[in-house]
This record gives sequence, structure tokens and C-alpha cells, in this order.
Amino acid sequence: MSAAWDAELLAGLKALAASAFPKRCANCGHVYQDEAAYLSETLPISPNASGLKRSEDDDGATIVEAFRNCACGSTMMDFFSDRRDDTEAGEQRRARFGELLSYLTDRGLAPDAARHELRKVMRGEPSDVLQRFRPPT
Repeated sequence: MSAAWDAELLAGLKALAASAFPKRCANCGHVYQDEAAYLSETLPISPNASGLKRSEDDDGATIVEAFRNCACGSTMMDFFSDRRDDTEAGEQRRARFGELLSYLTDRGLAPDAARHELRKVMRGEPSDVLQRFRPPT
């Protein structure tokens, strides 16, 4: 595998993960660089509640809102949706995801495994499987 492709893979993974973060607390200014930091550095809003709320967006599509408390006590929210992002940026992310998926499957990773590992990176989680595709340092 070429170093150019490896560098391109790494750049693509970074672009995918960066699409929803960083998040900034409006109260204290603390910045959560990725979803993993957001979930690990914030607290549940209540010990008796999940902090998840089903809702609808302006177009009536179902979304799930995830409420968490910043260390300063301010409640923050992230949302998740099945809805496809039809903006140019959304189309570019999907195209990039497809390119990365093809790159990984062309190098022997099963399509489901490649998709799973790419999604992990998008959520800010580490991927031991994708470590072998990184360029030498």
C-alpha cells in the first residue's frame, strides 16, 4: 500500500470525525473536541434518567436529543438523526466515506467491518483495526 493512499485515508478519517465537533459549553467555554470527550467529560443530567429524548426537527423527521451536564453544571445537548444531510457538505462526507470504504475493502477488510471501523472513528472512538493503515511516522 502506498504512503500517499495512507495519508489520504488518515486525512479522510479526520474530516469525517470533525464534522460534528468540537462542541463548546456556552456557560463556561469548555470545549469538547470529539464525541468521546463529550460523553466522558460530561455527566448524566440525572441518575434516574437516560438524558435521551425523542423529538422532531422542523421538517417532522424523528431525532434523538442527548442531554448531558458540563462540569460547570450547564446542560448541553447533542442530537442524532436518521435524516440524510442533503447539503453539499453532507454529500461530500458521504462520497468521502464511500472512497474510504472502497480503499479499505480493496485492501482486504470485509465491507461490514470497514463500515463499522469508519463509523467508530466518526464517533471519536479509536480503531485498532485501522491502525495498520496509518502511514509510517
